[in-house]
Amino acid sequence: MADVHPEHAQLQADRIYLGWQYALLHPDPGPAPRRPSPAEDPAFEIDPEWMRRERLNEDLLNRPVKIVRGFMVALALLVVVISATGLLDWSFAAVGLAASLGVAGFCTYAVYQGDRAVRYRIEERRTAVDRRRQERDRELYLAQEEHAARYREWAEQKERYDRQLTWYAVTVPDEIDRIDVAGGTLPGWSALITLLGATRLYSGGHLTVLDLSEGAIAKDLIELARRGGDDPLVWVLPVDLPRLDLGATLAPEAFADVLAHVVSVSEEHRTTRDLSFDNAILERVLEVLGAKATINQVTAALRALAQVGDPREDLRLGLITATQLERIGTLFGRGVSDRVVIERAWALESQLRKLETLGSEAVQLPPARLRVVSMDRQAGVFGNRVLGTYVATALTHILRQSPGSERPWYHTIIVAGADKLRGDVLDRLMDACETSRTGLVLTYRSLTPTVRERLGRGHAAVAFMRLGNAEDARVASEHVGTEHRLELAQLTETISAAGAGLDGGYTSTVGQTDEEEDAHAAGHADLKEDITESTEWGRRATKALGDTERVLHRSREFLVEPHQLQQLPTTSVIVTDATAHGRRVRLADANPAILTFPKTTLGEFEEIRERLLEPFAARDDRPREPNPFEDAPPNLGPPPPRLDWRRRQ
Repeated sequence: MADVHPEHAQLQADRIYLGWQYALLHPDPGPAPRRPSPAEDPAFEIDPEWMRRERLNEDLLNRPVKIVRGFMVALALLVVVISATGLLDWSFAAVGLAASLGVAGFCTYAVYQGDRAVRYRIEERRTAVDRRRQERDRELYLAQEEHAARYREWAEQKERYDRQLTWYAVTVPDEIDRIDVAGGTLPGWSALITLLGATRLYSGGHLTVLDLSEGAIAKDLIELARRGGDDPLVWVLPVDLPRLDLGATLAPEAFADVLAHVVSVSEEHRTTRDLSFDNAILERVLEVLGAKATINQVTAALRALAQVGDPREDLRLGLITATQLERIGTLFGRGVSDRVVIERAWALESQLRKLETLGSEAVQLPPARLRVVSMDRQAGVFGNRVLGTYVATALTHILRQSPGSERPWYHTIIVAGADKLRGDVLDRLMDACETSRTGLVLTYRSLTPTVRERLGRGHAAVAFMRLGNAEDARVASEHVGTEHRLELAQLTETISAAGAGLDGGYTSTVGQTDEEEDAHAAGHADLKEDITESTEWGRRATKALGDTERVLHRSREFLVEPHQLQQLPTTSVIVTDATAHGRRVRLADANPAILTFPKTTLGEFEEIRERLLEPFAARDDRPREPNPFEDAPPNLGPPPPRLDWRRRQ
């Protein structure tokens, strides 16, 4: 299958993808700096009211002088008139005219001086206003120059902010042996398993899913694999039990061990001695029946050993022969042990009869890179636990007999609902996967004492999803550490709230005809498009992306505290793993549709940050080359007239 997103990164086969981390390398620069503009300040204009008051005051001061001047002018005219009529001698008239006109001239000069003083004060005020206006224009010019520089810097930061990646892959190296997933809901498991399984398949690996959750959580993964060109094999137990050939090639000793563990599923407090006793009974029965004995032959032999029913019916059906029946009767002799053997044989038969149809209609199936074994939710709870234990134990023995893989995690096993298995069954499966270098993912619905003992044991990564139980949340917060502050994207909360449902169940594929299988063979390998078209997560995210990603470009921080773990979004997962630099704690969104977002990369945040920051550090050490466009003014609309404060207005 082809790699995806070559412009950002490519799928790496040595990485296990668990989700996407929301992070911003460049913070939001905020709004653009405002352009400084001339303020409408009255202080930079002469107040007409002040000029009117100045002139009014001068008029009031000059009014008596003007009255005297007018009286003197009138007196001079009267002297002229009287002299013209001959009533006054012209010598006396000349003296009178000189005196009256002299006084009038003095008054006129006084009025002129007052008006001149008013004009001087007005001119002085105008000069001061012009000086302040020039100072203001000079400051405005400098402010606009500074604004242009700040705007260029803001535009560069804004471009980096808008173009930066926002979702980074959260991965763990394939050096680890196992991934333990604690908590979560069925939709959350569906998202995580779809993402993890799809990336393993599209990077060339093989995947086996044992779904004990009864929630069809691998349904989207199956559709995704079909669209990618694979033909997944799906067994729905117990309906497909006759066509399940898992364990058919096991040696009698291994087969007896598998059946003994299947019987122990209902007896949690059994000891190793009890298990070995059951194993001894089954080994002896298988020795009698031969290497190719089936489950129904084993149950028939156990009925004969426990003296239950009529053995002639089993003889008639050909399940056992007369010789085998005779040998079974003499396996354990007589005496005190009879009661113990009969009771255990009866218990073994009652448990194993649920597997009687196993492999009775087995057919040759084509190889598939995705195999899913699930439990039918319509079946009994106890019967599903028996079937799940059988599949897990049979897988363990197959892995123990297989040579170690050249590439770790080339084959990956996912057990959903592993808390339904006994602790010793889990231990044996963990050891077998570690020895064969098979990747193992275990999901636990709740943190039972059995789970707590094994959580993160060995070289394993631990992931925590929503933990509804308060005690489980407390244990998880202590495991992670309450001092960690994690960033949660609001987009995660929004899309996760409307997460994909788990309608319906699995559809068995082991009984399909060749024509039906060929109909799914015409696929292509575009993971981004396949997620969008074939998964419920992709369809929901595509619908919500246009309305939410532009608006919900926000996030919030929270501490790893119990009440926060109980309120995690459905697809949120806290991943903890050990590195050479210490333990890492990261918050991821397991929604597989995030891969289709335009700002998602398959690279990790730390790697991308180092890769992007190195050029900037190197650039600061080099002498900068002149850039003719660097000092160009930004496009801010029509600019105001250029101000020159050095020239008088």
